Amino acid sequence: MLEGVSRRAFGGSSGTYNVRASELARHKALKTLRVQVALLDDSTQVFEIEKRAKGQALLDLVFNHLELIERDFFGLQYIEPATSNENPRRWLDPLKPVKKQLRIRTKTLGTCGLPVLYFRVKFWVSDPGKLTEEYTRYHVFLQLRRDILEDRLGAQPSTAALLASYALQSEVGDYCLEEHGNAYLADMRLVPNQTEDLEKKIIELHKLHKGQTPADAEFNFLDHAKRLDLYGVDLHKVRDSTNREIHLGVTAIGLVVFQNAIKINTFSWAKIVKISFKRKQFFIQLRRELSENYDSVLGFNLASYRACKCLWKSCVEHHTFFRLHTPRTPARKNLLTLGSKFRYSGRTEFQTVEDCKRRARVERTFVRSPSKRFARQTVPTPSDLGRKARSGSGSSLRPRTDSSGYKVTSLQGAKTPKMAWGEAQTPEDETGLADREDVDRGVGVGEEGVGVARPLAPPPAPPSTSSSSASSGESDVGASPSPDHQPGGGSEESAHGLVTIRMKPDEGGKFGFNVKGGADQNLPVLVSRVAPNTPADRCYPRLNEGDQVLLINGRDVSAMTHEQVVNFIRASRECHSGELVLTVKQNVYLAEELEEPAFQYVPEALPTSVSVGVPGSQTAPLHESMLLLSEGLEAGSLVAQFEQMYRRKPGLTVAEARRPENEKKNRYRDISPYDTTRVILTNAVSGDYINASYVNMEIQGSGIINRYIACQGPLAGTCTDFWQMVWEQQSTLVVMLTTVVEQGRVKCHRYWPRLYETVDFGTLQVTCLKEEETTGFAFREFTLINTQNQDERHITHMQYLAWPDHGVPDDSTEFLNFVAQVRQARTGMVEPTIVHCSAGIGRTGVLILMETAQCLIEANEPVYPLDVVRSMRDQRAMMIQTASQFRFVCEAIERVYSEGLVKPLAEYQQR
Repeated sequence: MLEGVSRRAFGGSSGTYNVRASELARHKALKTLRVQVALLDDSTQVFEIEKRAKGQALLDLVFNHLELIERDFFGLQYIEPATSNENPRRWLDPLKPVKKQLRIRTKTLGTCGLPVLYFRVKFWVSDPGKLTEEYTRYHVFLQLRRDILEDRLGAQPSTAALLASYALQSEVGDYCLEEHGNAYLADMRLVPNQTEDLEKKIIELHKLHKGQTPADAEFNFLDHAKRLDLYGVDLHKVRDSTNREIHLGVTAIGLVVFQNAIKINTFSWAKIVKISFKRKQFFIQLRRELSENYDSVLGFNLASYRACKCLWKSCVEHHTFFRLHTPRTPARKNLLTLGSKFRYSGRTEFQTVEDCKRRARVERTFVRSPSKRFARQTVPTPSDLGRKARSGSGSSLRPRTDSSGYKVTSLQGAKTPKMAWGEAQTPEDETGLADREDVDRGVGVGEEGVGVARPLAPPPAPPSTSSSSASSGESDVGASPSPDHQPGGGSEESAHGLVTIRMKPDEGGKFGFNVKGGADQNLPVLVSRVAPNTPADRCYPRLNEGDQVLLINGRDVSAMTHEQVVNFIRASRECHSGELVLTVKQNVYLAEELEEPAFQYVPEALPTSVSVGVPGSQTAPLHESMLLLSEGLEAGSLVAQFEQMYRRKPGLTVAEARRPENEKKNRYRDISPYDTTRVILTNAVSGDYINASYVNMEIQGSGIINRYIACQGPLAGTCTDFWQMVWEQQSTLVVMLTTVVEQGRVKCHRYWPRLYETVDFGTLQVTCLKEEETTGFAFREFTLINTQNQDERHITHMQYLAWPDHGVPDDSTEFLNFVAQVRQARTGMVEPTIVHCSAGIGRTGVLILMETAQCLIEANEPVYPLDVVRSMRDQRAMMIQTASQFRFVCEAIERVYSEGLVKPLAEYQQR
């Protein structure tokens, strides 16, 4: 026995070696941890961090390596050793040690392979226009292209082909027959289940994108991809109260229920009061309706407690990121507090967007790496558990400074034409305090102008409430502000929800915002526009469109006329301090928060008065969208979101419209076609410019694309150009939505001859063969002859006369009758229909939205008017001019659906 051997026995001619001490010394020497990160272009990068470093340290290394600015939308995923059938993918927590999360044992450091993490999009932006960096959009584009290729988004073949065509445009540029031929997709893998027929369709669509830069193609790709039902959805497998297997998705707007990849229900954050979990059960408490005398709690079962907590954490993170302005500060630790203390610790979407607005815009370029996913091979993903990660050099996504970039510059605009917005003073008209053209150039604007604001500290966040039992967690959702009404940041906030904003004018004495309303108009004083890069835009908190001005330098404005308000704002420049102090009721102001108890118990068995399940699971997407439309109109939130929407697509230029020789061809100086979507004349004597834009509206799920040309009403000097466009575009239908003169103002030059008369327009000859006029409509038939070759075409001219001199029609009956006749006239037509009013944006947009909505109803597809408006404005700026026009057309859409005037066609009813 060793116990019986004396210490002396090991002396003299003997030796010892302390194995344990050497092992400890070896492990102590390994003070760093090496991890491998797979990037979105399939390259990998090895990063070295401190052994005890937290997740944020690794995230910062990755972001700095990629030189990402808008980094809060991204995260790192890792694969957790699977102990059940649940999803083993987890997001790296910034506040916890990396080694602990990856379960790296100290004893195995240096002997096992490198742990692998995957750089992925964590929070999916609802609108790509919110991303200011082209480089950020490129990363989102890469992620989406991967997801579509792996069939994660359930895109229909027609949609997948369209998205693939935009990916091709970004990857290889314009289609060239000599270079590409008709078989250049043979070695590329673009969509799942790729066939020859699908490849032919992709090639035809690719040809249509000629002239689009990679940035344009990627933006269009994102703009179409965001409409997919599974876009931005974090799916979790659950079972409902009937033990039916479904998926619960967490999104920016709330929670979505899917069954067999079909969306069957949506619970917006605004309708959710609480989310909680207890062991393997997940609960959603819905807001009580006025007609209900009980609480609605939906219960779901998950595979394990860990899966349940993962779903709950995803809800907390998404709600905080998309709905709050700043993360709520965690409550102080209390030994009596039970349940999960988890809170999202990063920045919110609002903070990210506002920070990018204040950050100086850097025009930089980067190299897009050739797609490794185009090869016909299996794509490595985090779900491929047994696959060894590829090794490689640093990502080729990193920006470079030695290449020429895609730059957007602002040009000096015309000063001669009058402005469309100042023609008729309707309740929706702007006050004209800021030159619209200057607003869009981002220079100092407005009678109320521009300045440097005094930074104010943000208010403290309210204390957070939490929880149920030791194995449960809870998040208070119902009391959070809506994303449709977001404040401009921290402020001097009163107990009544009012905010004080301070700013000084710029060198030109301008603050950079417009106001509308006043006592003489019987309307509150509201901020109607804030110009970019101005004091009103840069101040903290930012002045927002829709804010109600209550006090100006301490003076109450409720009894002031509009002119007095404007003069009072101007007068603040003459004060000793030169400072403008506004007390505003922000458009985020909500009712007081209801106090929640510090603890809440989630019972094991729910009371019989509580309904559990998935209500309305048979609701079709179309019907659901119409319910949302009706609710949005009733609550006013739909129109509020419309007023917050961008009027011009970010990044698009109007350089051709601003050229000196083209300025005289514009009826209004602030209404110009984008360079990328403008109609280009080929044989016009006066040049290739006309104030007209291609507007193509795709009807999802039907394969139909309605093609329009939206243009201004011709001027006396542009009638020849107008008819030249009709000839070159081979259009046979012209829709006119204005009279020649309204309220004594010329809205459109008479560009057609009287009945049985003939007028020459250059080489084209127009003869009026037929004219029928009623109280609301006028229908004409023209012959259009090219005198050079005697070719003859027949043109149908439809004019709507029932629109009042200002505002909108009191009743939609005549308008719907007119739309029905337009749709009948263009049945089977593939050539673009030419639509114009005066500016080519207001009533023109109303008609296009109305027809698009009716086509979507017939295709049994959901109708989202805001998405349609966004799609139109991405092709021609400011489509649908006023909030009253938008409300009018939305009410008309609701009417045709509720009264059954338009119904899904038989071939689409089985979806």
